Amino acid sequence: MTVAFFGTGLMGAPMCRNLVASGAEVRAWNRSADKAQATGAWVAATPINAADGAVACIVMLSDGPACRDVLFEQGTAARLKPGALLIVMSSISHPEALEFATIATGMGLRWIDAPVSGGTPAAEAGTLSIMAGGMAADIEAAHPLLEPLGRVVHIGPPGTGALTKLINQITVASTIATVAEAMILAEAGGADPARVREALMGGFAASRIMELHGQRMIERNFVPGGPARYQVKDTTAARQVAMGLGLELPVLNLAHQLFTDLIAHGGGDLDHAALLLELRRRNGLTD
Repeated sequence: MTVAFFGTGLMGAPMCRNLVASGAEVRAWNRSADKAQATGAWVAATPINAADGAVACIVMLSDGPACRDVLFEQGTAARLKPGALLIVMSSISHPEALEFATIATGMGLRWIDAPVSGGTPAAEAGTLSIMAGGMAADIEAAHPLLEPLGRVVHIGPPGTGALTKLINQITVASTIATVAEAMILAEAGGADPARVREALMGGFAASRIMELHGQRMIERNFVPGGPARYQVKDTTAARQVAMGLGLELPVLNLAHQLFTDLIAHGGGDLDHAALLLELRRRNGLTD
């Protein structure tokens, strides 16, 4: 297959490398061309160059507006081969996924919204959790492209992959906040946070967030795997969906406010585990 791949940033670059390693003929495009060159794919000068006649297109751009611009406003999607798979793996909002699906299918393309979870370690290992929304036959056709990237679960019709990613994100955001509070309480109470984390990992409080981000908090290692500003993008989108459905989700609202405040105090480019710093600031604690 000739596959166009858009977006070779923190997550996209290892995903693209794994796709190349699987034997696919990949044309990669990224706004910063040097990031695409390290993937082993053929580097296209423009997204249209990458898409021209391709039978599939995988998109890992930063957000919905970026996807809209590259795919539809620039006319890139129209250059794909008729019947091509358009697989948007970016975290976009549920309304955007539904809108883009309508546009794509109207152009004769096969749409899949397939956002991912697992962070850069899973992207590098090819073990991402892939939440796919689309027609069953299209998901099946996309399996050879998606399986080198991770484990695919077909959620339902178009839009349900994007919705599942928002559900994932509000779970991650609220759990990070809880783990950060646990680390602060342990330290303030005179317990070693590292020993507390070790003990909790053997019981019901164990989670990937406690395992990975709890360790980041202990080490104060906030080199971004998932920048905090992206967390706010996702919590904002989730709040919009909840309001549209008439739902009150107070934990989501609190997590959204905490991350918003972290960004306001200069933490937007730090890993989302840096929410610890916002909670420490609120409690007058300094490192």
